Order: sequence, then C-alpha cells, then structure tokens
Amino acid sequence: MAGTAAPPENIEFSARESLRWYSPEPTVEYGFCQVCGSSLFWNIVGRTSHWTICAGVLDPPTGLRTTSAWYLEEASDYADPSPGIPDRHATE
Repeated sequence: MAGTAAPPENIEFSARESLRWYSPEPTVEYGFCQVCGSSLFWNIVGRTSHWTICAGVLDPPTGLRTTSAWYLEEASDYADPSPGIPDRHATE
C-alpha cells in the first residue's frame, strides 16, 4: 500500500459521515469507508500530530513521489521498483 501523512486538520472529506474507525488492538486504528469498505487511513492510538493516508484515496494530481519501500526483495514479478528507492526491510 502506498501512503503519505498529514495533520488531521489539513484533511478534507467529501463524505465524512461514511468514515468509520476499526481498532483490532489497543495501539492502532484504521479508518475506512463504511459504504465501499476502502481503506482510508491508519493511525497509532493517541497520536494526534498526523494520520497516515492511503495514497489511492487522494484526488490527482497528488504530487506524491516514492521515497522508500518495504520488502522489495519479496515483490512479485509485476512490480518494477524505481532505481535508487531504498528497501526499508532488505535482508543482508
């Protein structure tokens, strides 16, 4: 999943009433659309500085660029990571 982050006060909703939060454990919560089930956000419980936003829910142009990736060595054959993108969980 591609993501970015922003302070909650800078996030605008087209339909805030459909936002629901799910907390499968005490330390994390996930925001999702109760209508279509799409993942929208995730957050560490109690962290108020920013929410992590699923990049696929943003209206283009987003201006986002990949700066790091996780588990590139486990990527499927359809994934073609950009050269120079660091793998945050590379095995040695």
